[in-house]
Amino acid sequence: MAQYLIAFNDEWVPEHTLEQLRAKAESARAVIEEMTAAGVFVFSDGGLDESTVVCSVDPSSGSPIFTDGPFVETKEHLGGFAVVDVADDAQARYWAGRIAVAVGWPQEVHRFPHRIELQADERSAASS
Repeated sequence: MAQYLIAFNDEWVPEHTLEQLRAKAESARAVIEEMTAAGVFVFSDGGLDESTVVCSVDPSSGSPIFTDGPFVETKEHLGGFAVVDVADDAQARYWAGRIAVAVGWPQEVHRFPHRIELQADERSAASS
């Protein structure tokens, strides 16, 4: 099993009324329930946008320098995400597709590489 991040940027979401957003959230919750029943759901959250940024941290001086708000050059903001633990890319794509259709905006899929590397190391150690 490998963990995948399924995420969207806030800028990818068209304007919605509060009622429309509630309906999208209900559709998304139904997919999360399916993920949970399938045993692949790890964690999700949403409702993120420019207003939810606490601070940015710049380590370039060797010490953390904290500034209010988003990093100056950032034009996009994470809007929401889900983490799933599935067998392969195809299953991650399947769940990303389900979420995209449920909410009506694009999703992006990322594989957490360290999980795959750890599993390969464990298999290698077990076969030795």
